[in-house]
Amino acid sequence: MSEVKILIVEDELLIAKGLARKLQKLGYEVVDIVSSGDKAIERVAETQPDLVLMDIVIKGDMDGIETAELIHKRYNIPVIYVTAYADDSTLDRAEKTGSYGYLLKPYKERELHATIKLALRKHQAQLEVEKNLEKVQLSKEEKSRLLSIASHDLRTPLSAIQMSADLLENYDQKLTTDKKIKHFQRIKSAIKNMNQLLEDVLMLSLTESGKMVFKPAPVPLKEYASNLAESFQAILTEKHSLEFNYNGDNRAELMLDEKLLNHILGNLLSNAIKYSPDGGTVNFDITEETEKIVFRVKDAGIGLPPEYKDKLFQAFERAANVGDIKGTGLGLSIVKQAVDLHGGQITVESELGMGTTFTVIIPRVESSENQS
Repeated sequence: MSEVKILIVEDELLIAKGLARKLQKLGYEVVDIVSSGDKAIERVAETQPDLVLMDIVIKGDMDGIETAELIHKRYNIPVIYVTAYADDSTLDRAEKTGSYGYLLKPYKERELHATIKLALRKHQAQLEVEKNLEKVQLSKEEKSRLLSIASHDLRTPLSAIQMSADLLENYDQKLTTDKKIKHFQRIKSAIKNMNQLLEDVLMLSLTESGKMVFKPAPVPLKEYASNLAESFQAILTEKHSLEFNYNGDNRAELMLDEKLLNHILGNLLSNAIKYSPDGGTVNFDITEETEKIVFRVKDAGIGLPPEYKDKLFQAFERAANVGDIKGTGLGLSIVKQAVDLHGGQITVESELGMGTTFTVIIPRVESSENQS
């Protein structure tokens, strides 16, 4: 794998040389050090770096933020700001340029390394999403189909809610406690289905418009995953069981987008239960490795037809063997986009009638606080 090329834009030469030494020690290639915005744009055109480390206060008519904005527009190269200034107005201006990171001087080597890795992942993920969006722009027919599916799937739970609410209101004295509990559970299940549908439609809209973004933050992964598994334990049927297994540093905080992670794991766990109508065990395993995190969700359900696997992550596609199991065919399309934004990959192994295993691999980046 070739070295990552970095251009340094810094008007204090001693600081710039110190930064260059740190980067080279971390395995990066420093293509040049420049001190002004004009020179930075010129060297970006000549060297085509993978990343620019930009001081905000530099020589010339343009400051670092104006220079970064031009670099992003002309060359679509990610920029990380390295500066001693952290006032609100400066941060606001930096944020509006689509910055990929912000390092305050003096910075730690590991913090520098983590910020660069995240910026490169975010940039690569955005390139992948843009490429995918070009392929999955919805036609009028697909939008009409989505509206039809949404209308139908919203009417069904609304009817269930109305029916159960009417029975509870008008026949309260005649219903047994067990009957009342069943009607309340029916209402809660219908509300959950509606919320999931609306969330899927919203996420598809964000994906189509390019507004689904990657916002990593420190996540205590063991605690997060344990809570997620516990929440699914509460909604399992009597026929299902969920086994959760975590292999890794119980205290580590990793840089992940928790909202996108909810879509990835929530969809996979929901599908594992939904497409195992006869019940069985759902295995939810997470393994932390040196460079990556491996998430695995395995069920013993109906499995996937071989001809469906190529269409698995396309919007609206559903396998021929789902029968009357409800769904819109949007969930896995959203999962794929969320995995791409993390710079990860997703694979599937499945046999008809023998269950399905989804494996998600995401690059492992610890938070800077974790490394200090």
